[in-house]
Amino acid sequence: MSATPPGRLGVGVVGAGRVGAVLGSALRAAGHTVVGASGISDASRERIATLLPGVPNLTVDEVVERAELVLLAVPDDALAGLVAGLAEVGAWQPGQLVVHTAGSAGVSVLEPARRAGAIPLALHPAMTFTGTSLDLARLEGCTFAVTAPAAVLPIGQALVVEVGGEPVVVAEEARGLYHAALAHGANHLVVLVAQAAQALEAAGVAAPGRVLAPLLGAALDGATRAADVREGVGPGAIAALTGPVSRGDVGTVSRHLEVLGDLAARTGATDVPASYTELARGATRRALASHRIDDAAAQALLDALDHPRPAGPSEEDA
Repeated sequence: MSATPPGRLGVGVVGAGRVGAVLGSALRAAGHTVVGASGISDASRERIATLLPGVPNLTVDEVVERAELVLLAVPDDALAGLVAGLAEVGAWQPGQLVVHTAGSAGVSVLEPARRAGAIPLALHPAMTFTGTSLDLARLEGCTFAVTAPAAVLPIGQALVVEVGGEPVVVAEEARGLYHAALAHGANHLVVLVAQAAQALEAAGVAAPGRVLAPLLGAALDGATRAADVREGVGPGAIAALTGPVSRGDVGTVSRHLEVLGDLAARTGATDVPASYTELARGATRRALASHRIDDAAAQALLDALDHPRPAGPSEEDA
């Protein structure tokens, strides 16, 4: 990476949540000085004491006043109001670096600070945080989306490299799509695992997580490795697809719909068959587009998904 490091800076952390305290600690380990952090909740104060020992817990205004680099690690919906409010009281300083970590926003949200002479940067780590020291090791090799005016883009890239990350430039207008992709993948993966675990538990499996871990780990590894391969219809993650849809096995898919419908009727978990159906439709279309299955098999699968058979009597009823 050829970006020029910005030199040693006085860093102020606004929002000592799971992300802010960890990134503040990483910047400190890279040689910067954390001059203050703001934290109101007991959890935030504890994170400051644990991850940023010796750093004073200050008000937001005090943090901004002292810092050469202000790290805004607040909830996405609170960011615009915070930046505008600080501008109204004249808190931003010319030449001050203002960095936010919101995934869905670029630098336009920092416009009130930029008008006051501050330098806007948007750095979003593509990682989930626990807010503990465990996250520091996980920053190594973590991708950060970097959005900034062209003249200062190298500063953002250098800051990412300093904390061990890999910078990837994301255009201002693409930040929403970038963040939607991450949320769809990570957040909905958690929901998918929860649904699969619920079905396994209903099937009598006492430790569903233990059953799912090696299977889902292998599937995730294969899919993410294949995702960088272009197949003409998008990233090649679908190359890692296994199971009944990839084989055009309509009978098995129909049986899955029956038993998941029965699970929903017994437990109220109607989201499980709904998710299965929608994801199976997506898998069918992508399997067809990548020539894993032919037109006839795809149509048979889609017909089965559109018209599931009602569940038969359970063993208890037979």
